[in-house]
Amino acid sequence: MMSSSASQILQSVFGYPAFRGEQQAIVDHLAAGGDALVLMPTGGGKSLCYQIPALLREGTAIVVSPLIALMQDQVDALRQLGVEAAFLNSSLDAQAQRDVERRFAAGALKLLYVAPERLLTERCLDLMARVPIALFAIDEAHCVSQWGHDFRPEYRQLTILHERFPEVPRIALTATADAPTRREIVERLSLESAHQFVASFDRPNICYRVVEKDDARRQLKDFLGAHKGASGIVYCLSRRKVEDTADWLVEQGIAALPYHAGMDARLRAANQQRFLREDGLVMVATIAFGMGIDKPDVRFVAHLDLPKSMEGYYQETGRAGRDGLPADAWLCYGLGDVVTLAKFIAKSESGEERKRVERGKLDALLGYAETTACRRQRLLAYFGEALASACGNCDNCLDPPATWDASVVAQKALSCVYRTGQRFGVTHLTAVLRGEADQRIRALGHDGLSTFGVGADLDKQQWRGVFRQLVAAGLVATDDEGYGTLRLTAQSREVLRGTTPVHLRRQADRSERRVKRQKVRTERTRASLDIAPHEAAVWDALRNLRSRLAREQGVPAYVIFHDATLLAMLRERPQTLSALGAISGVGERKLGRYGEAFLSELVSPANA
Repeated sequence: MMSSSASQILQSVFGYPAFRGEQQAIVDHLAAGGDALVLMPTGGGKSLCYQIPALLREGTAIVVSPLIALMQDQVDALRQLGVEAAFLNSSLDAQAQRDVERRFAAGALKLLYVAPERLLTERCLDLMARVPIALFAIDEAHCVSQWGHDFRPEYRQLTILHERFPEVPRIALTATADAPTRREIVERLSLESAHQFVASFDRPNICYRVVEKDDARRQLKDFLGAHKGASGIVYCLSRRKVEDTADWLVEQGIAALPYHAGMDARLRAANQQRFLREDGLVMVATIAFGMGIDKPDVRFVAHLDLPKSMEGYYQETGRAGRDGLPADAWLCYGLGDVVTLAKFIAKSESGEERKRVERGKLDALLGYAETTACRRQRLLAYFGEALASACGNCDNCLDPPATWDASVVAQKALSCVYRTGQRFGVTHLTAVLRGEADQRIRALGHDGLSTFGVGADLDKQQWRGVFRQLVAAGLVATDDEGYGTLRLTAQSREVLRGTTPVHLRRQADRSERRVKRQKVRTERTRASLDIAPHEAAVWDALRNLRSRLAREQGVPAYVIFHDATLLAMLRERPQTLSALGAISGVGERKLGRYGEAFLSELVSPANA
């Protein structure tokens, strides 16, 4: 009976014909009063796991969420569906907060989103004690982990919910948690008896690509050229780089906005709202942007610098393609990124244990970036999940890299590192290997070394690739102070002796790189929605109608309908309201509110 009721709500309220994966099992468990820990990828439908039980159970569901933007998006979307929902956070003035509290106290809300800082106040706890509570949902539960990338100390105090409301079921949800983080969530939130639902971390609709940094801006422009008119995010490591990149993209005729924690708060909020509400914008940001962003039609996420960890990379790339349609995750990195991040770790005020953990996370991400095997298999393995066969939707699967026996070249490189005293970086070592007798090399006497000129057959870009891969393989290490100098490791000895062979990814020469750049500029991206020429007029009409309705209501366009729903309308061409209502994502409320308008576009003679 419970499943039947849940399925009815799924269809009539949310407009979906069937649950995905373990959604139904989670909904039934929580609706029956059980606690749960849910690990599900971004875009996997985590919100439904507590929203449907909230509608099935008596009282109001309290959703703990760390970001204002997420609350606003979720509440807007629920109100569109006819669900009474509200949020309490610092964006509301005093009168608006009192109005929400009054509605909550009167039992007029089915879901109330609350920031953890506010929930922990005695005022809020006392208010909840006077109102029937349906359940507690703790979103972004990985924030409880001090070893994680989004640690929020307030999350560690959320055990108070179990202490004060022991009969109320709790569900903790996250998309990014390795095994140690899962254990910490259970311990810190007192979820030892909770049932754990671990869905696949795989996002098969995302195509993962990694390119070596050559001319990063030109490479980014080429990549964006295959995503004209699409919404996307470009992540940079520093605030200065965010602003410079955004300005440069605007100069190139690309609609781009900056976002970082150092900006004026009002401008930062305004840029975020524009990104959420407008189509075709590129947000250039630090990792301060994105957690909890509910925009489903982000077609790409690009990284101009190496992220700090696999968890961060997974979460940031997971903001692409939340609607299940094709999306691209593109990473452009070089050895300089590794040096910069190593410097951050070395100079941080964290203890040695924390630094060791962070270095291990960086090493894991570097191994992912340099792998010649299926990237998806490597990514999922980090989270303890095995993918039986290669994915067919990453650069290494689509265009398998050539490898070569680089044992002799590795010996030359390692010998040069040793003979120059392990005190120099890639630029100097490359100059020595290529036999470039500049003033500094002559002054140091390095033109007299046995390794001088022994690598003239490789160009500078190829040597940079060799050293980058040697670092990734653990055969060379960057200095702990972050100055970019390289030193040998314990593993180097066996390579120098010739007892351990070295195979590396083959670096393209100049002519091959030119051909590859041209291919990137001209090929149709796999993240394209493949709108055929004869479909373009109807597609534009549907999107324009959606945009107009969204502007009139002051909500993001995807709150009206997701791209996936519009695409289904385009392909199925329903001719009646009942046929339109059968499309996934419509639902009874939206059918009654928008059905006639969208149907008129679909049956219009101009769009026939």
